[in-house]
Order: sequence, then C-alpha cells, then structure tokens
Amino acid sequence: MSTSRTDQVGARGADVVIATLSNILVHGPVSRTELTTRLGLSPSTMTRAVKPLIDLGFVHETEEQLEGPGRPPRPLVGMSGAHRFVGVKLTGDDVYAVATDVLADVVAESRHPLTGHEPTVVADVVAAVVRELVPGDSLFSVGVALGGSVSEARTVDRAPFLDWRGVPLAELIEEKLSVPVFIDNDLAALAAGEHWFGVARGVPNFAVVTVGMGIGLAIVREGTVVRTHDIGLGLAGHIPLDPSGPRCMLGHRGCSTALLTISSIEAQASVALNRKVSFSEVIELSRQGDNACREIVVAAATALGRLLALVANLAAIDVVVLGGDGLPILDGHEIAMRRSLGEGRDPEATTLDIRVDRSGFERWARGAAADAIQWSLPRLLADTSS
Repeated sequence: MSTSRTDQVGARGADVVIATLSNILVHGPVSRTELTTRLGLSPSTMTRAVKPLIDLGFVHETEEQLEGPGRPPRPLVGMSGAHRFVGVKLTGDDVYAVATDVLADVVAESRHPLTGHEPTVVADVVAAVVRELVPGDSLFSVGVALGGSVSEARTVDRAPFLDWRGVPLAELIEEKLSVPVFIDNDLAALAAGEHWFGVARGVPNFAVVTVGMGIGLAIVREGTVVRTHDIGLGLAGHIPLDPSGPRCMLGHRGCSTALLTISSIEAQASVALNRKVSFSEVIELSRQGDNACREIVVAAATALGRLLALVANLAAIDVVVLGGDGLPILDGHEIAMRRSLGEGRDPEATTLDIRVDRSGFERWARGAAADAIQWSLPRLLADTSS
C-alpha cells in the first residue's frame, strides 16, 4: 500500500492540510503569513501543510503581488483540477443544477421540471440531470439543497413542499450515481455558497436573509454555517414586526410572513383592489402611483428594515446578505427600509453592511456544490495522494 503525503504528518497534520486547502479555496490568493494567522499555526507547520497541496496539484504559487510592506510574497491560489462536483437546488416544480470544478466555478448548468414528488421519481430526475451535466467519470460528489430539515447530510426528515418525512434521499441518489451525495437545507447551502464564492466571500460572520415565498435566515459564524435541525422550520417567518399589520395563515398579526412574503403581498393587494393581483403587478402598480399597492409595498420595505435590525442585533453581526424573489419591494423604497433599520439599531452601532444578491436558484444550486466540495475535501486528498 502506498503512503499518502498527508499521512506523513499524521492525523492532526491531515486535518491541518484540509483546513489549509479549504482556506486557500475560499480566500485565495492568500499569503502564507495570512494563513498562519488565520489558522493559528506556526510558519513551519504551514510549510508542511502547503507542500503536499502543491505536490498534488491542488494549489500553486502565483507571481501576483499582494499589498503590504516588505518583500512581495508569492500568494497561494487553488487549481481547478479535473474533478467535477454537481450542486442541485430542489423546488416543488423544478430541479436546478450546476456542475463546478473544485473552486466552485460553474462549468455547466441545467434546469429540469419535476414530474412528481415521489422520492424515487425525484431521485431519478436528479440523477438524470447530474449525468447530463457530467457525462464522463470525472464526477466526484453531489450536493442537494432543499427547503426542510435534514439529518447527517443524508436523510430528509421534513420537507413540506414535497410532502416528505424521513426520506433517505442521499441513499436513493447514490444508488443511481455511485458517488457520494450530501443533502443540506437550502438556506444553509446558500450561506455556504455566499461565504465560498458569493457577495460575502471570506467574511467570517454574517447572516443570509431571503424574502420570497417564505422568509429565510441562516447564520455564518467564524466561517462556519450554523446548522441546526430547526433551520428548516422557517422560524424567521413569524417574528413579530408590526402589531397593527395583517395576520398570517397561522393567525400571527404583523409577523414577517404576513408582511413580507409574496403570497401575503398578493393577498393584501387583491383585497384592496377587489380582484386577483400578482406580485409583479403589485410592484408595477406601486411604481405607477397606485395608493393601495404603494402602501402595501412601503409597509413591506419598512418591515424588512425592522427584521434586518433584529437579525443584526440578536446575531451580533454587521454584514447581511439579502436575497430572494421578493426583493422588488425595495425598488424605489429602499429609503423606507433603511430608515426602519436605523430606528431599530443603537445610534452608535456599526453601520450594517447590506449586500444584495439578486441571482436566481442557480446560486442556491452553486451553494449545494460548495457543500459537496467542502464535505469531500478529506476524501479528495486521500484519493489523490494514495
């Protein structure tokens, strides 16, 4: 049996090598000095960790000069490599998927409709999409993100939009693809993706807030997504924001669901105009000066500011990534949102850095690919170095 280069520094050394590679992929180009500080390692330990990564072709030194005094360092960057990873975002209607390299750079993408919600049917569609994106033998692993609660990246404990409980989705897909499959809550995957390659790339502490058919919240703390079983319950959807606001379907008055979700905004406008109104029409009528629609949208923007203030205050963060299909409520009304946000923060608090991401479900799929990459690093290094 051959000896792995990572084995040469022992089990602890292997962990250090994996952590080093992960940090280079997320933060590169990055100097060895910054890495030693970030990981709390000595220069000699960092040298031992970087060497196998360079030898195996995962990392290389560039001639790019980083800012700073003294002799220009040769920063480290990740190499794309031949391995492919697929990220999948499941909705009730479609499968969104992207194929990436180990840097999470997209090399292909696809969207297919779901033909049913039975677990075997969904697994079949996912497997077919994955094979379409990566037809050869370069596929290394797959990440699947969906709205719901997940156990051990294997089992979907609860997914209301699919009417699932206790579905061994990873196993069902693995049987068809013969590669490791990881399942994650979609908000957690999105947060991982924003940290890996998105608008919060390299930010150690931030929150992701999504507004659309539901209200989503995920937290990244010290570079790690905070994953709990309850993340799939949509708990941010019933935070009280306006005691005089409309009620949600559970009877909560003025909660985030009642004020911010697309369906609630449509329902309020439909009552006000005495006819069925779509979300896009509400936004357009608000732009045109319709008083009823404008009041609804301004109330939503104001409520969003209150929600962001609460998230920042309670999570002790100063960066929020804001996304989702409901973001058009801010078009022309961002001032109302920021005014409400300011009212909910201490005047001496750090100004909240709001980073808006208006990309679609492909970004969520790319987050699932980032999951697959991160969770595959130990096996990737072991397979390559053996």
